Formats: sequence, C-alpha cells, structure tokens
Amino acid sequence: MYELSTRYPQKRAFITGAASGLGKAFALELAADGFTIGLADINATNLETVGREVKIAGGNPLIYQLDVSDKEAYKIVAEKFLADAGGIDLLFNNAGVGDGGAFEAYALENYEWMININQLGVLYGCWYFIPAMKQQKSGHILNTASAAAIGCAPTMGAYNMTKAAVVAISETLYGELMDDGIHVSCIQPTYFKTNIAESARGGALIKKVTQKFIDRSGLEAKEVAQEILHRAGKKELYIILPKDARKMWFFKRLAPTWFRKKVKEQFMYAMHKAAK
Repeated sequence: MYELSTRYPQKRAFITGAASGLGKAFALELAADGFTIGLADINATNLETVGREVKIAGGNPLIYQLDVSDKEAYKIVAEKFLADAGGIDLLFNNAGVGDGGAFEAYALENYEWMININQLGVLYGCWYFIPAMKQQKSGHILNTASAAAIGCAPTMGAYNMTKAAVVAISETLYGELMDDGIHVSCIQPTYFKTNIAESARGGALIKKVTQKFIDRSGLEAKEVAQEILHRAGKKELYIILPKDARKMWFFKRLAPTWFRKKVKEQFMYAMHKAAK
C-alpha cells in the first residue's frame, strides 16, 4: 500500500489524461489501494475501457469526458466530482500534449493549442480544486511537467515553455499552500512509453524523433507511476526521474552555459540521424 493511501484514508483522486499513458498507470496503481478515482480525458472510448480496468483492479471509477482546455467544462466536471466523491485528496494535473518545431515555423495557433492544454489545463485543475482542499485542510497536488523544462532543447519551444510554467506554478503553490496542510509535487520525467507523439502537429520529423526517444527509453508508464507515487508519499516537491533526468538537473545548475551547448549538440545530432 502506498503512503498516500494511508495518509488519505478517504482515498479520493482526480486524474486528467486518465485514458492512457501515465494517467492510466496512476489510476490502476491507486485502484489496487481501493481509491475512488475521477477519470477525466477527452477520449471517451478509451476512458470507458480504463474505467472497467480500474473496477477490476479494486477501485471505484467515476468517469468524466473532459477537454482540460475548456474552462467552463472543467468547472462543471470539478463540481460534479466533488459532489460525487464528497471531496478530493489527490489531484493529478496530468493531461498534456507533446510537439515541436523551429520557433518561427511553428504556427501561433499551435502555440495557443499547447498552452491551453499543457499550461491552462493545470491552472484550471488547481483553481477549481484548491478551495475544497483548503476547506478540508488537506490534499496533495501532483502536476505533470517534464524534464523538457530542464533541458529546453532547440525546436521544442512551445513544449518547453508550457512545462517550465508548470514547474513555476508548482513551486509557487508549494509555498502558498504549505500552511493549509496541502502538499504539492512537480513531476519531471524524461521520455517513457506513452502515446504523446500521436497528437504532434510539428511535422513528420518531430514525430519520428519523439517516437525514437520514447522507444529508446525502455521505461514503462507503470514503473514511472510507481516511483512517483512513492516519492509523493515522502512529500517531495521535485520528482525528477529517471537517473539521467536528475543528472541533467544537476549539470544545468553546475555549468549552465556548457549544459546549453551539450543539449543543442545532442538534440541536433538526434534530428540529423532521424532525417536520414
């Protein structure tokens, strides 16, 4: 059993991006501990499938089709979950999309699309659920950022920007909410096996490079979710994983200019190989 399950005996969690990848992995891990889980995702078909899996695993699924970039829809869903579950203990602001492209070649509409999902989706989750957590004097917010907020590789401007914003709001809320009994964790993983490349708009090359990094990682969403849940149980603010990501975090602070050059070299080499 996870420490989070002991700390929050009412076991109520809300997860965005729950129909696949890391969100699904979180749901199945918590289901084994008997959680009531709000499963939110834009993909209604996959959501129903995950709901059945959660039930089989021992959880109580509450299913909500949701586009996290839709402010009004999110408000309605948040209110419904709070009524259905009687409160909230764990909030996973996990939904996100991945993409890339050279700064001036990536359309402004694409920047707006990514900001609305990766950045505002996290903001809306915090905005609508924090009041309930404050009233309870308890809760834990887990915001999914990325090691991209550390690496900031070339041609990934929109993604890097939104994930850095998730780090910033997590750090801010960590300080603001600690006196209310509310904990905050910011998740910053490198690539692992998800379907994040499917929604890419930046072109075939970006999609190919992203998929290569995913395939090369060797990490499954389940093991990533397990480590995150264990470390969140220790109240860690920065959940940076795996070891390579923690090395990036260290070198960026030790030698920032050298680190910027190395990131550029390595990423451009990967782009060159993928283009062949």
